[in-house]
Amino acid sequence: MSWAVEEWKEGLSPRVLQKIHELESQVDKLKKERQQRQFQLESLEAALQKQKQKVENEKNEAATLKRETQSLMELCDSLEKAKQKISHDLQVKESQVNIQSGQLNSSKKEIERLEQELKR
Repeated sequence: MSWAVEEWKEGLSPRVLQKIHELESQVDKLKKERQQRQFQLESLEAALQKQKQKVENEKNEAATLKRETQSLMELCDSLEKAKQKISHDLQVKESQVNIQSGQLNSSKKEIERLEQELKR
C-alpha cells in the first residue's frame, strides 16, 4: 500500500520532494509531540483528581474533627457543671458536718456536766 501512497510523488522535482519529506517529518514530529502532551494532560488530570479527592477527604476529616471538638466542648461544659454541683454539695455537707460536730461537742460537754452533777 505504501507504493500507492508514494506514487503521487513521481515526477516531482527533488526540491519539492525534499520539502514534502520535511513536512512529513514535521507531521510525524508533531504527532509524537501531541501524543506526549496528551499523555501529560491525562497524567495531570489524574493527579488533579487525586488532589481533589485528597482535599475532599481533608474537608470531611476537618468537619468530623469540628463535630468531635464541639461534642467534647459540650461534654467538658457538662462535666464542669457537674463538678461545680458536686463541689457545692460537698461544701453543704461539710457545713452540716461542722454543725453536727459542734452539736456533738456541746452534747458531750452537757453530758460531762450532767455526769459531774450526778457524782455530786
